[in-house]
Amino acid sequence: MKIGVLGTGMVGQTIATKLASLDHEVRMGSREAGNEKAVAWAKDAGGNASEGSFAEAAKFGELVVNCTAGVASVDVLTAAGADNLAGKVLVDIANPLDASQGLPPTLAFCNDDSLGERIQAAFPEARVVKTLNTMNHELMVDPARVPANTPCSSAATTPMRRARSPCSWAASAGPRTGSSTSVASPAPAAPRCTCPCG
Repeated sequence: MKIGVLGTGMVGQTIATKLASLDHEVRMGSREAGNEKAVAWAKDAGGNASEGSFAEAAKFGELVVNCTAGVASVDVLTAAGADNLAGKVLVDIANPLDASQGLPPTLAFCNDDSLGERIQAAFPEARVVKTLNTMNHELMVDPARVPANTPCSSAATTPMRRARSPCSWAASAGPRTGSSTSVASPAPAAPRCTCPCG
């Protein structure tokens, strides 16, 4: 399959390298053809690897993977060209991280909006699939890195293969109610995961 990977960072290089190693033809896209990081990646990744602009990579790919900085993803995809995305599956791995107030970063937008929704609204003819954005880039391509003795490893370790999380959620509640004395109960704490995966 021909796959366009947009983005030259750690995630883009990891995803593109894995796909090329599986005998897919992969073109890494960046702002301009000839990007130093993309050229170096294509040289190291072998005969299935090439590089070009965002538009060239999107046009090349039968499948397109967005591995760009989430706060810039809509602009990047605009540069890639709506016509080059139309009718194609667009796998969105990005997170709209905002580190302007320091670390750890926050999400630039969330709760009543998401990056996947914004991308789908901006490119209605693309088939947007949001996945893999909740894990480290190394785990994205090698789920066996999750230790075998953790509770979450009892199911498949990537969201694409896991129907639901095996985590045991527990909420800590306030004092029991119903006694003859009227005592205000504190609000329950937010649910928390009780398994080692956090």
